[in-house]
Amino acid sequence: MVEVSISHPLDGYLRRGALPHIWCAGCGYGVILNCFIRALRELEFNLNNLVVVSGIGCIGRISGYINADGFHTTHGRALAFATGVKLVRPHLKVVVISGDGDLFAIGGNHFIHAARRNIDVTVICANNFVYGMTGGQLGPTTPLSAYTPTTPYGSVEHPFNLVYLAAGSGAVYVARWTIFHVRELITSMKKALMRKGLSFVEIITPCPTLFGRYNRLGTAVDILEWLKTSSVTRYHSNPAEAEITLGGKIIVGEFIDTEKVTYSELVREMTKKIQQRLEKEGKLTLASL
Repeated sequence: MVEVSISHPLDGYLRRGALPHIWCAGCGYGVILNCFIRALRELEFNLNNLVVVSGIGCIGRISGYINADGFHTTHGRALAFATGVKLVRPHLKVVVISGDGDLFAIGGNHFIHAARRNIDVTVICANNFVYGMTGGQLGPTTPLSAYTPTTPYGSVEHPFNLVYLAAGSGAVYVARWTIFHVRELITSMKKALMRKGLSFVEIITPCPTLFGRYNRLGTAVDILEWLKTSSVTRYHSNPAEAEITLGGKIIVGEFIDTEKVTYSELVREMTKKIQQRLEKEGKLTLASL
């Protein structure tokens, strides 16, 4: 009997031993993983130069599925860990893939200051509007009036507009897509990976099990149809006008695309100045230690 071995073009990008994944049927995280590794393949990215960092939450498992160096951090600390990796190993491409709760609630300050400093890291945020892993509780992006297990009469909190927050904090590249916009998402991921400085891609993704069920959005297919019909593509529009509301339009596209000196470059420049000054004064230098 002849054994037939079937391979897939993306096999080299995945840790086959870690599969099958844990995500629910209808969840968009598989699409995000697929788009990310396709972006890597189209860029012919050397996986030896890639580090994927994730936080706590359903999407946090993604770092374990990608065939590259990775780390699954404690809650809210993905960007703090990624910053350290980037400063110690500046030649590596560091990518943070995490959820809206991990990045913008517990890790909110880390994101703001990483963007302000322009840390050379790509941040990919899977936004499903709730804390999916722990039961679908209210999160920082839950739309006003949305139902969750902790807001049974509807949320009375105004949510973060993530693209506005990223732009206002100093990110050099800001984009938003849904998992319906596969080609556009891959293109934005490629741009974000190649950008120098903090690049940010928000991906609206369904959680049919919790957010969809509590808000009567129907099946996973119905929610995908909702993302398709509700989305309006605009390039370089004002991110302040891209708030997400239940029943409203979802503005997608690229909002910010600019260049700015990075924190790593400034640190290296300052280190060089200090070295030169110490040498001039005849004092002990780091190189002589």
